[in-house]
Amino acid sequence: MRDAVIVDAVRTPVAKGKAGGGYAHIHPVDLHAHALRSLLARVPGLDPAEVDDVIGGAVAQVGEQSTNTTRLAALAAGLPESVPGVTVDRQCGSSQQALSFAAQGLIAGAYDIVIASGIESMSRVPIGSSALVGGVRADVAGASVAARYPGGLVPQGVSAELIARKWALSRTQLDEFAATSHRRAAEAWRTGRFAAEVAPVPGAELARDETIRPDTSTERLTGLPAAFADEHWTHRFGEIDWKVTAGNSSPLNDGSAALLLTTSETARRRGWRPRARVHTATVVGDDPIFMLTGIIPATAKVLARAGLSISDIDVFEVNEAFASVVLAWQAETGADPAKVNVNGGAIAIGHPLGASGARLATTLLGVLERTGGRYGLQTMCEAGGTANATIIERLDT
Repeated sequence: MRDAVIVDAVRTPVAKGKAGGGYAHIHPVDLHAHALRSLLARVPGLDPAEVDDVIGGAVAQVGEQSTNTTRLAALAAGLPESVPGVTVDRQCGSSQQALSFAAQGLIAGAYDIVIASGIESMSRVPIGSSALVGGVRADVAGASVAARYPGGLVPQGVSAELIARKWALSRTQLDEFAATSHRRAAEAWRTGRFAAEVAPVPGAELARDETIRPDTSTERLTGLPAAFADEHWTHRFGEIDWKVTAGNSSPLNDGSAALLLTTSETARRRGWRPRARVHTATVVGDDPIFMLTGIIPATAKVLARAGLSISDIDVFEVNEAFASVVLAWQAETGADPAKVNVNGGAIAIGHPLGASGARLATTLLGVLERTGGRYGLQTMCEAGGTANATIIERLDT
């Protein structure tokens, strides 16, 4: 029976996704190409022509990230013209979905060697660019969706507020979670935990993730104003104690990441030591108003398919789009907070949308190896009310 194993993985340091950020001068195709090139260099004896496909995630597929940006990145990385590429849009879960598609292709026999990757350059292709026509925000949902959801869909920040209200999460809880993320990420860099997974980008003076603030504290975060307070939403949803801020949300970021996958049989034949097996992967849909709660049913579904319980999972990577999302997930799943985002999460490290799923998988591999754990689970909330969940199993070397 064919399987899917991860041979290696790499990511760039994550930069601020705005003017003056570490990668603001780098075209997203070139940033993506760097992750691909770095990955290929880490696999001994690999002829790039052997890669059957490059599956890449990107959210804002417009402007410099348009026209099948993954194919362009493969060419920019020097892969032969015979190697195809395709770009996936599962919103924030795009590169996690790329990982799932890569694994499915291997198991089905469509691939023998495949790359899953992701890119987002929010400094050069700002968030929301895909929904703009002539500089004006377009109606991307249409009349039928509006009829199904009277009042329309909502911004993610409002969804994060609704989640905080439903799970009775206090502002202090949100800010404490955010401060912990920064503290853990800073400690991970200080102790060298990220060193093996990161490939610094030539021409960018950025050796570490740029949005980590080692001196962040709950007290400092308390002074930040609510980011999404608006009487329009209060009128629609009732009283909201606005508490989601820039400090307890993920920032805007640039970054890329990539993983090389193959089958156990191919790895043995080539003398490669795979680091982990893609054990189980799933994706779910959920309420598009609450939008970001899909990680709760996604976690339940992937565990059920895997025949595992939450206590069987040694470490978790749960994307920190907003602190309220992860705290609600913890409350519903009963996951041990000490096992969740042990090296910090997106609030500190950053959330380069289309690259985040691949970044989480890269970090998850390192955490499993450092801790000696067997199973790792990553999950990602996504715009529109979908969510991916993936379980990987560390392989002994």
